[in-house]
Amino acid sequence: MEFITKVAAGDAIKADCVTVGVFADGEMTPSAKAIDAASKGVIKAAIKSGDVTGKKGSAVMLRQLANVAAPRVLVVGLGKREEFSQRAFGEAVRTAIKAAGPAVKDLAIAALEWTGGKGKAARHDALARLFVTTARETVFRTDELKSKKDDEPKGPASITLLAHAKDAQVEQGIKQGVALANGSELTKRLGNLPGNVCTPSFLGAQAEKLGKEFKLQVEVFDRKGIEKLGMDSFLSVTNGSAQPPRLIVMHYKGAAKTAAPVVLVGKGITFDTGGVSLKPGANMDEMKYDMCGAASVFGTLRAVAEMKLPVNVVGILVACENMLSGTATKPGDIFTSMSGQTIEVLNTDAEGRLILCDALTYAERFKPAAVIDIATLTGACVVALGDVHTGLFSPDDELADELLAASRAAFDPAWRMPVEDAYQDQLKSNFADMANIGAPGKAGAVVAACFLARFTKAYRWAHLDIAGTAWKSGAAKGATGRPVPLLTQFLMGRAGG
Repeated sequence: MEFITKVAAGDAIKADCVTVGVFADGEMTPSAKAIDAASKGVIKAAIKSGDVTGKKGSAVMLRQLANVAAPRVLVVGLGKREEFSQRAFGEAVRTAIKAAGPAVKDLAIAALEWTGGKGKAARHDALARLFVTTARETVFRTDELKSKKDDEPKGPASITLLAHAKDAQVEQGIKQGVALANGSELTKRLGNLPGNVCTPSFLGAQAEKLGKEFKLQVEVFDRKGIEKLGMDSFLSVTNGSAQPPRLIVMHYKGAAKTAAPVVLVGKGITFDTGGVSLKPGANMDEMKYDMCGAASVFGTLRAVAEMKLPVNVVGILVACENMLSGTATKPGDIFTSMSGQTIEVLNTDAEGRLILCDALTYAERFKPAAVIDIATLTGACVVALGDVHTGLFSPDDELADELLAASRAAFDPAWRMPVEDAYQDQLKSNFADMANIGAPGKAGAVVAACFLARFTKAYRWAHLDIAGTAWKSGAAKGATGRPVPLLTQFLMGRAGG
């Protein structure tokens, strides 16, 4: 799918189809007015007859209008102007892509006119990014492991975003949107692959492949290398699995060598049975998504490298399986983390924090400007925030505000949760420096973040719990690619964009 921008009026653009908008009260956007005037009132008549309602999610195709260059005019409903938001903008783009139909190979959309509501209007580069990522998301599907590929068309071959004047912001936004879509789709692809394909070794190979394509420095540590680093907490999770673990470190160097990097730490449990603390059987197939934190680091690095952002970024991925066998870690076992702190494992299904804590200690060596870990960490975060907001935890107000601002700009919402010392008492152990879980049913997501906080004293740190937002269940089952937009926007901000 190719994205271009043109300066043209809706009635003059040559394309298989041109898309314009109408609000719920019958108000036409400028391109709709131009087409209506050229065709001597066809759209106005359709509004009057009730065929065009302007209702959100509606779409009506008009054909062969007089004095209009395109053979098809798609009129998309935008809903109430006062309620129109960036989310509504994305929904309208999605409606247009779906309603265009398989015969439309070249689609033009006058989407930059679709504004309204209260508050500050989004910049054109932000709208262009959202336009591209929404269009790509609408047609995305994973069928690479199907013997017969899906017959549904993958959308138009090219999409033109119409503008009233040449706009460098729009051009830049389209390029950034393509890079962001590419990164998000890499994250979704990796997340959707089954555990027998997407193993820790597979992720290591994918890192080397990404490194060659974008000239990243990549190191992949095997079990022996991980043992030498003293990551016994990480290795405790691997004890029941036949699949060898991998510690993957990727370096993107877009700024001066002296510039401190942002370190992204991704949880990469390629399949999570829960270990001896076995998970319920229902929906356990979805535990292939327990590596989506690592997948989001892949996607973010790809997007950043394609954009060539002037920042330094280090991606640290801890990848392994959490399996059940005669050699698996048992509740009550105690291990020494890379930091030297000892951990009593009271629940083997609270394994994400056991691998992340060693990666967070490892991150110190890079003298980072900030460290952000991303993990499908707790079901408790899903209970608290559902599948709308990513849980954001940080003791650093400035860093938290920066990430929240990025989440809003990227339309990838996050919500700040507490991470305070008052919760640390839940992690007390009679036999080790700490336990890996707190009291059942009490602030589980917060306590998990407090556990991680014990390993982050040397730098500015934030934790993103994506357990509710990394994938969808049910008929729409699949990885979402979140929080690649949030992380990429954060790094764009760090780069001055």
